[in-house]
Amino acid sequence: MGQDGEKMVRRYYLIVFCILFFLAGCGEEDKREKETTVFTEEQRIIVAAGDSLTFGYGVSEEEKYPYLLEEKLRESGYNYRVINAGVSAETSSGLLSRLEWILTLQPEIVILETGANDGLRGIDPGLIEENLQKIITSLLERDIVVLLAGMKMVWNLGPFYVKQFDNIYPKLAEEYKLIFFPFFLQGVAMQSSLNLPDGIHPNGQGYEKIVDNIFPYVLDAIVENENNER
Repeated sequence: MGQDGEKMVRRYYLIVFCILFFLAGCGEEDKREKETTVFTEEQRIIVAAGDSLTFGYGVSEEEKYPYLLEEKLRESGYNYRVINAGVSAETSSGLLSRLEWILTLQPEIVILETGANDGLRGIDPGLIEENLQKIITSLLERDIVVLLAGMKMVWNLGPFYVKQFDNIYPKLAEEYKLIFFPFFLQGVAMQSSLNLPDGIHPNGQGYEKIVDNIFPYVLDAIVENENNER
């Protein structure tokens, strides 16, 4: 074979190599795009709605309960994003007024924690219950699973008020057949080592305990959501 023939052969293999390299690169790029798309489409949304206890007043982002809950879910193999929709100092009326915005997040599950600020201000328990009813009804009408986190009130407001307040949450949970976490601050309230110096808001360790406590209820909510899709 002459030099011209050898050059043609080398040129041929070079062209073939370039084509194969290009196609392989496109295949990998398509694969990456598909994997990214699948991950995004399969990721589910949980919204943690509430007041400063949900927002995580006084602690870093990585110590707040929605962040810790998302981490725990992913470690357990659940591809859920947990959006922190907590607002410090908010009452149940404030959360009700924000409900349309919460719905734009397209949650499949809402963890509902509110009412503590209402109680501390001595707001009529009837109004708190009415606000919660409106929130819960609106969520259920959209087939959103509600995990209701109960709250308990301090005794210095008097036994009659405390009883009325404390009864709101189990009553609503029973009426609407909700997944019910009886007390959001279970094992954390009044524990100085688990709270900030104000004695009201959990610290990082307190939120770790809250996540451990609420996690089984979140799993129940996930199961209910998946059953609703069938």
